[in-house]
Amino acid sequence: QVQLVESGGGTVQTGGSLRLSCAVSGYTYRRNFMGWFRQAPGKEREGVAFIRISRGDITYSESVKGRFTLSLDNANDTLYLHMNNLRPEDTAMYYCAADVRGNIWDARNFNYWGQGTQVTVSS
Repeated sequence: QVQLVESGGGTVQTGGSLRLSCAVSGYTYRRNFMGWFRQAPGKEREGVAFIRISRGDITYSESVKGRFTLSLDNANDTLYLHMNNLRPEDTAMYYCAADVRGNIWDARNFNYWGQGTQVTVSS
């Protein structure tokens, strides 16, 4: 059984930094993509960053490119999202996701999800 457990959210001021973690267990086959989504109140869940596990290719949304860094610790099977220069518009619940069938930017295509961790950026 695949389990994803996020941690590391919190409240920071504009310009601050946070590191989110996603501890992965049970994800042992068809390891294709993992990544992060976020969802603000009243908005759709949007893709933030993804890694193609086999090649290590990483892609970011335009809104976070240059500020966020995704990394995967294979030894500990933990996915990280390092977030710098945070802005109020980054405020959202952040979710870790794994195992996609189709377009990685469509949340409906991911099979496994964590419970989410809240990030709040105050102005």
